[in-house]
Amino acid sequence: MERLKILLVDDHSLVRKGISSLMESERDMEVVGEAVDGLDAIDKCRQLNPDIVLMDIRMPRCNGLEATRVIKEEMPGVRIVILTVSDDDEYLFEAVKSGAQGYLLKNLEPAYLFELLRGVARGEAPISPVVAGEILQEFAERKQQPTQRKADFPQPRAHGTSLTRREKEVLKLLVDGATNKEIAEQLFIAENTVKNHLKSILDKLHSKNRVQAAAYALKEGLLDDV
Repeated sequence: MERLKILLVDDHSLVRKGISSLMESERDMEVVGEAVDGLDAIDKCRQLNPDIVLMDIRMPRCNGLEATRVIKEEMPGVRIVILTVSDDDEYLFEAVKSGAQGYLLKNLEPAYLFELLRGVARGEAPISPVVAGEILQEFAERKQQPTQRKADFPQPRAHGTSLTRREKEVLKLLVDGATNKEIAEQLFIAENTVKNHLKSILDKLHSKNRVQAAAYALKEGLLDDV
């Protein structure tokens, strides 16, 4: 069985060592390296080519958001998941725009974190429940101010290209925090069908990843009739 190569990025040694120690019991995961800040993370990614980077935000020299932008530009295939103590929505939106595949808080149970990382490897985009609530609240407020931050997320294609009813249902469940498997079960469709719908959604919304697509859909009220 091929193991997921994980790079841990955090300026606190205790956090890195703690996660690394917990991952030792996971047969399908391997910590291939550790980085102490954003610059170190960029360098280690170039050397190690990890599958997933667990990235903190607040670090010296170069923070996690800046590092994420550089890594995604140079190595778009590397999946980056923000793992932080901050549920500040500004960090969340910057992380999404930078290309992060997920945004998690450090209060997760280890087993749940590892399951979410397996989902990332399958192309899913995990968001902590608290953070998902922040997204919903933020975009509910922004809907009342339609001119604010119009450039935050990409514009969809021509008006004639719209999401189908099924695509909206998939996107709504994604916003609610459902995994591909859970979406498939709730809609009584195959997981591969869910993946096909998600690819179509990303194409139509010109989004880099599923978190960005969900955020844009909420901002524009695309799920109001679901």
